[in-house]
Amino acid sequence: MPGRRHRPLERAQGGWFRRLPRLALSALLLSAGAACAADPAPSAGPRVDYVATYVWRMEDDQFGGFSGIEISVDGRRFTALSDRASIRWGTVERDAEGRIRGMEAAGRARLRDSSGKPLKPGRQGDSEGLAIAADGTIWISFEGLTRVARYDTPDSPAQPLPRPPAFKAMQGNSSLEALAILPDGTLLTLPERSGQLTRPFPVWRWRDGKWDQPFSIPRSGDWLAVGADVGPDGRFYLLERDFKGLLGFRSRVRRFDLTEHGVANERVLLESRPLQYDNLEGISVWDDGTGIRLTLISDDNFNWFQRTELVEYRVTE
Repeated sequence: MPGRRHRPLERAQGGWFRRLPRLALSALLLSAGAACAADPAPSAGPRVDYVATYVWRMEDDQFGGFSGIEISVDGRRFTALSDRASIRWGTVERDAEGRIRGMEAAGRARLRDSSGKPLKPGRQGDSEGLAIAADGTIWISFEGLTRVARYDTPDSPAQPLPRPPAFKAMQGNSSLEALAILPDGTLLTLPERSGQLTRPFPVWRWRDGKWDQPFSIPRSGDWLAVGADVGPDGRFYLLERDFKGLLGFRSRVRRFDLTEHGVANERVLLESRPLQYDNLEGISVWDDGTGIRLTLISDDNFNWFQRTELVEYRVTE
């Protein structure tokens, strides 16, 4: 990662998006209609099938802004992270075909700092990436004050990991949005932006009590990294976003084989069209018994003209 005197020259998308005329964007978003299958990868490979889209609503002023999600191995429980320092959990109601028919929240907690005080939304409370270990430990990456923290329970005090110098030099509002965990507890995280359009995304690894940056992921076009997960197949899944202004959002999922020295066998699994879905930011990868299920969740930015969507695909070889 570059030092402070080599700050990235990219322009963040979020600022001017929030200043768009709301009525104009609302009309465009509503014109998208019901979601349909994303464009398949152009080359032969695994089969990727659209399952369904569920719009999640709740009468709660603090509901929204979801940037991370984890689905249990049986697909029946969820944990969802908001970018305003709160976390929710509950059950997923599915029909006989495995499509989501309801989301029943069982609890909610405000994330806390290391002294146990509730985090406020903003620089310290900009929670973005979510990963849950096999023992239930919760790991969260933060984008404002760039860091990764451990939570033994949703309302436990944070146990922040050390911050390497490269974390402090990352671009504001564009740092650690994606977080994933391997079965052995190794964490993988990467920033939303790499600093230059032609510079790969650096992948940071927390293992054996220290950070290192063992490999990078190729970057292409205007795609930005917003979510990640390691699937039950041991592969690394990366959710990316491209914001097209009044044309809305596009989303892409790439899959990689993980090796000790980096990633290999890149495969674009799906690429949505502008306005097909809302602002997809979180991804959970699990086995539904017939294939790999991708569960994606959108961040509505707490805007009345956006929606919290859960979009699901199935990947079969």
